[in-house]
Amino acid sequence: MPANRRLNPTTPGQRFRIAPNYADLTSRKPLKSLLIPRKKKAGRNNTGKQTVPYRGGGHKQKIRLVDFYRKKINIPATVKSIEYDPIRTAFLALIHYQDGVKSYIIAPKDLKVGDQVTAGPQAPPDIGNAIPLAHMPIGTIIHNIELNPGAGAACVRSAGTYAQLVAREGKNATIKLPSGEMRMVQKACIATVGAVSNSE
Repeated sequence: MPANRRLNPTTPGQRFRIAPNYADLTSRKPLKSLLIPRKKKAGRNNTGKQTVPYRGGGHKQKIRLVDFYRKKINIPATVKSIEYDPIRTAFLALIHYQDGVKSYIIAPKDLKVGDQVTAGPQAPPDIGNAIPLAHMPIGTIIHNIELNPGAGAACVRSAGTYAQLVAREGKNATIKLPSGEMRMVQKACIATVGAVSNSE
């Protein structure tokens, strides 16, 4: 993934600034079939009436439909591109499954175009693979963690973050969140191996 770069400061404000480097991103337009419009609602209530003045505007944006469920079990997918998402801090990876389905996932750090990812209990603990916590080695760095089985990834999704699987006991697994909190979730919950890519 692109490494951050330090600027040669020409003003005091640039002295300690670290700028993102998008050199490794794929220069292409997003896949239209996975886009939906993002409606601006700033400053307006549920009826459309303006309740807070001087809000709104900005650049038009579209939402990329990200697959937080990874329900295509044991079907390999190839990473076709690493893309920028204007409404997220993390990059997205466009993957093509062998059965022809295409989807976006949160791009883990060190995932590159051409890599293969898969999901399921038989998947190896490689970067980008989605595996139930019951079948994952203790100490694995993870992100996109489900809090309830089948509910989809709910935490550790922002740029540069990661959690760690630290223990398993009975039906539960213990994970250490980026905040340092130790949280127990069911072993049937799915998480993705690796840390989230850092675009900042």
